[in-house]
Amino acid sequence: MAENEEVKEFSEKVVKIDRVAKVVKGGRRFSFNALTVVGDTKNRIGIGFGKANEVPDAIRKSIESAKKNLIKVNVIGHTIPHEVVGKFKSARVYLRPCSAGTGIIAGESVRSVVEKAGVQDILSKSYGSGNALNIVKATFEALKKLDTPLNTARKRKISLKKLFGSEEI
Repeated sequence: MAENEEVKEFSEKVVKIDRVAKVVKGGRRFSFNALTVVGDTKNRIGIGFGKANEVPDAIRKSIESAKKNLIKVNVIGHTIPHEVVGKFKSARVYLRPCSAGTGIIAGESVRSVVEKAGVQDILSKSYGSGNALNIVKATFEALKKLDTPLNTARKRKISLKKLFGSEEI
């Protein structure tokens, strides 16, 4: 029972489906790739990639893959705590927090990831590769890097006042 409840709390989004061809002696063999993002819009997300001969099988495989590599994203309110750059191969994704009411200003690939993470206000810019898979993975890497000010202060063993410079050093 507990597993069924856990499965229901995630929502899935298919980012991209590609048809690929393999040339063999008798002609071409077609198969499909699916890239999906799963998230609970409460700071947990995962990305998955699946390949199969039929589209529904590829989607199912990618969703299973996404649920296996979930991460928790540090969010403050409805935005991210600080600016961050994610890199994957030749794709670079720049994410920047913004004020409430701005919305998600991002391309389709970045938007699908940050929406599932529960972020509602963010600015983004992608550089380099336009490949959806690389951009999604770069966004995922950027969200992994996020840290709250409280966690940063604890790691550095200093107070929040000292971290933000309102205490003399």
